[in-house]
Amino acid sequence: MADLKRARIKDVAEQAGVSMMTVSRVLNQDAKVSPKTRDKVMAVVEKMGYRPNVSARRLASGKSFFLGLLYDNPSDAYISQFLLSALHSSRNAGYHLIVEKANDQIDKTITSVKELIEVTQVDGMILLPPLCDNQAIIDVLTHAAIPFVRVAPDTQLALSPYICMDDYQASFELTEMLIKQGHKKIAHIIGDTKQGVSRLRYQGYLDALRSNQIVVPPEYVEQGSFTYQSGMNAGQNLLSLADRPTAIFAANDDMAAAVISIAQVKGLDIPNDVAIVGFDDTQVAKIVWPNISTVRQPIDEMAQMAISILASTKFEKLNDVSVSELRHVLDFQIIERGSSQLISAK
Repeated sequence: MADLKRARIKDVAEQAGVSMMTVSRVLNQDAKVSPKTRDKVMAVVEKMGYRPNVSARRLASGKSFFLGLLYDNPSDAYISQFLLSALHSSRNAGYHLIVEKANDQIDKTITSVKELIEVTQVDGMILLPPLCDNQAIIDVLTHAAIPFVRVAPDTQLALSPYICMDDYQASFELTEMLIKQGHKKIAHIIGDTKQGVSRLRYQGYLDALRSNQIVVPPEYVEQGSFTYQSGMNAGQNLLSLADRPTAIFAANDDMAAAVISIAQVKGLDIPNDVAIVGFDDTQVAKIVWPNISTVRQPIDEMAQMAISILASTKFEKLNDVSVSELRHVLDFQIIERGSSQLISAK
């Protein structure tokens, strides 16, 4: 086992065949270090179990090596997956992640943000939806000159670096998958109205129906809020219709799992009586039965990229970057599982 107490930056430099300055630049995410050198140094760091002296790093760099993450998302599965990945990534980057849940009262949330800035002295902030579009929070960070990265914002896309996926296209393709399986009576449960992705997913669903000349009645669309309970309420309404849908597309996995539970209570066979699909591919999609067909949103990659962007310091001066460089779009994947299948025309 590596001796954590005795491993020094000098030892890492000698083992990697580079200077101590190069090791320091690698640990501080300096973009000018070549990938080959970075990989070589990090391999030695891991092998020797080296951990930099935090106090020394702070004195030398003028940074706190604390990052803040602010969330107010009703989906527990989404938040859990994002936080775990962000915590792991921040540790690998040599940072500590401070996680704060937003308060129902915006004034108290603003106070928490100011404490992160003034007391904890965070080097940067990650804003998850819907807080990524909260103007009051954005104003506080901008005024304090704190770099921030937003995940899935809906407005002011030239304001900061942001990370997203094509929610519209993913929903379009997921709905088309159901259509190709023979479904025409496809219902949708809309997500949280405070999040722009809900509108994009709903629009993708509508456009997929229209492009295939499919018209569904208004009662096939239910308003949810990305929570399990809202999925149960919507599922109860949809599956109680006299002419119930043969497929239901819930805008996230939490709501899809809830619809599955309602269907099972009603004695319906999934997917033969009703197919159910979700969105995100969180852990819940793999633990309910049948497993949920869904869109794999790159949640882990989004968290990793958010940490990487802040650690790189590239976007500390936005005047030096183009608008196109602020946008980071990650790929999605349609995942077919047991909750949907090919059917004959119904």
